[in-house]
Amino acid sequence: MTQVPLHEAQTLPVWRRPITLLFLMAVAMPLSFATWSALLNNFVIEAAQFDGSDIGWLHTVREIPGFFAIGVILVLWVMREQTLALVSLALLGVATAVTAWFPTIGGLMMVTLISSIGFHYYETVNQSLQLQWLPKDRAPQILGWLLAAGSAATLVAYVLIVMTWQAFDLSYNFVYLASGGVTVLIVLYCALAFPQFESPNPQVKKFILRRRYWLYYALQFMAGARRQIFVVFAGFMMVERFGFDVHHVTGLYLINLVANMAIAPVFGKVVARFGERNALVFEYVGLVTVFLLYGGIYWFGWGVLLASVLYVLDHMFFALALALKTYFQKIADPGDIAPTAAVAFTINHIAAVFLPALLGYLWLISPGAVFGLAAAMAAGSLALALMIPRNPEPGNETVFSAYSPAPAE
Repeated sequence: MTQVPLHEAQTLPVWRRPITLLFLMAVAMPLSFATWSALLNNFVIEAAQFDGSDIGWLHTVREIPGFFAIGVILVLWVMREQTLALVSLALLGVATAVTAWFPTIGGLMMVTLISSIGFHYYETVNQSLQLQWLPKDRAPQILGWLLAAGSAATLVAYVLIVMTWQAFDLSYNFVYLASGGVTVLIVLYCALAFPQFESPNPQVKKFILRRRYWLYYALQFMAGARRQIFVVFAGFMMVERFGFDVHHVTGLYLINLVANMAIAPVFGKVVARFGERNALVFEYVGLVTVFLLYGGIYWFGWGVLLASVLYVLDHMFFALALALKTYFQKIADPGDIAPTAAVAFTINHIAAVFLPALLGYLWLISPGAVFGLAAAMAAGSLALALMIPRNPEPGNETVFSAYSPAPAE
């Protein structure tokens, strides 16, 4: 395959440039993953009779590859990041396509593990490629547009589900095959249409854990912990407590997507204008509020309208997580981006491996307590975000750097 230095890529036609590849991959991933997520809660309840404990164990299995994302560093010895991103996307697409063929807890755990390997390895190298290929001054805005592009592509899929699920009596098998198949087709196009882009900064291909990145690691850990509660239990609540059908859940996802298409580019500008510290503080204050209100649904019997509004707000706040990426981009050595992305993904999934299963048992006793714990985690993230300096850079990674500079290693 042709190799093109990154600084020469702007001479290529627009349809062969790095940013176009990033946009196509941003479209391909959610077509499989978001469709899988939208149908999952209904599918596991109807086909496999899951309860709260079962769904917790399934998501624990799903997060195991994320915990081992550090293995990306080993894979990069034999495969370029760009190639690994496409291979991982193909694995996600194929596994999504065959999900409905395994309507048992064992079968679903197996196919979920395979799709999760593709998803997590793709996300690890995609984050690395974004931070290497995007200029620092434009990264927040472009990351916002990438989020919006993924939302727009998924919007098309969800509109089709909402409009045709009942009208044409669609099956889970048909929808999973279609969404996974389109992802695979996009991957094939990307493999054939784009050259290999050479970054000007060779990436370190070994495990690194730098003391001066400690705040970034801590924020990643807390983000992974609290996000699992939303991913696993917020949607499950809508089906289990309020009886949402597939087209109801997908309709809620549609609202999220439209909101993301409008809000994500704005959030990118907000991060560029007000900085990562202020953006993350705003996100975490919002999440504390949302999770406390989620708990109130169980503690005080609040209704489905509030739950639906909170679900949308919750999803919107998570879009501000792009500030965490650009914070690291500003403090990182250029050669550290790929290995640190792998390390950070593993840290992000430490809690994700055990929390879903453990909280699945707590869910059986007190669903409100699960969301109360999420609010406490968001409050912890807020405390950490306040440690980000207003102008992060190497040597100024935290508000404490001026008093106790962290060593480079």
